[in-house]
Amino acid sequence: MSNYLKSLFSLNGKVAVVTGASRGLGQGMALALGRAGATVVAVGSQLASVEKTLALLAQEKITAHGFGCDQSDPAAVAALVQAVQSQVGQVDILVNNAGTIRRAPAAEYSDDDWAAVMDTNINGVFRLCREFGRQMLANGSGKIINIASLLSFSGGITVPAYAASKGAVAQLTKALANEWAASGVQVNAIAPGYFETDNTENLRKDSDRFAAISARIPANRWGLPEDLAGAAVFLASPASDYVNGHLLLVDGGWMAR
Repeated sequence: MSNYLKSLFSLNGKVAVVTGASRGLGQGMALALGRAGATVVAVGSQLASVEKTLALLAQEKITAHGFGCDQSDPAAVAALVQAVQSQVGQVDILVNNAGTIRRAPAAEYSDDDWAAVMDTNINGVFRLCREFGRQMLANGSGKIINIASLLSFSGGITVPAYAASKGAVAQLTKALANEWAASGVQVNAIAPGYFETDNTENLRKDSDRFAAISARIPANRWGLPEDLAGAAVFLASPASDYVNGHLLLVDGGWMAR
C-alpha cells in the first residue's frame, strides 16, 4: 500500500470514543479503530463491562481507556465528557453505538419501555453529539459516527420505540451535518443490517423468522462485527473528509432487494 493510502486511512494520533464497546458491534469497531492507529476510549454501561474489550486492545498493544456511563442519564453523560476530557484529552472521533431494544406489540407497548428506549437511543445520542461536538467545533475538526439501523428506513415488527429512535438517529445525523460540516466536523451514520450479536440472539433462535430474514439477504449470511471495520475506519479517517450527513448501509444487500 502506498504511503498516500496509508495516510488517507490512518488514525494515528487520534482519540476515538466508542460507546457500547463491551461486546458485539461496539467491540468490533473499537478494535478496528485501534488497529488503524487510534487511542480508544471504550465506554460501557459500567466500567466492568468493557474489561474484555480493554484486554483485547491491550493484547494488540493499542492504547485504551475504559469508562462507564448510563447514557440515558444526562448527569452521567456530562460526567463522562468531563472525565474523558481531563484524563485523555481532546476527542477526535465519536462512535455512538450504545443502544437498547424492547419488544412488544405496539398496542401493548408500555410508556416505560418507550421512554427507556428513547432515553438511550436518541436522547443520549444527542447529548453525546452535543457535548463532544462542542469540543470538536472548537478544535475545527472531528468525526461523529452514529449507529443507525435498517429500521431507520422501515418500521420493523413489535419494536415501535426502536424503529422510531433509529429513524430519529438518521435525521439527527443529517441535521448536525448541515450545521457542522462547514466547521470541519463530519457527522455520518452506519446503518447495519442483520448481524450476529446478543441483540439478535432470540431472533436467530426463532426458526421461522431466521429463515425469512436469511432468505432476503443477498450476501446469503448474517453480518459479523468485523464486517463493520472498514465502514468505521473510513468514516473516522481523512478519507471521508467530504462525506457529510450520509447513512452508510452495511447490510449484505438487504435494502437493494
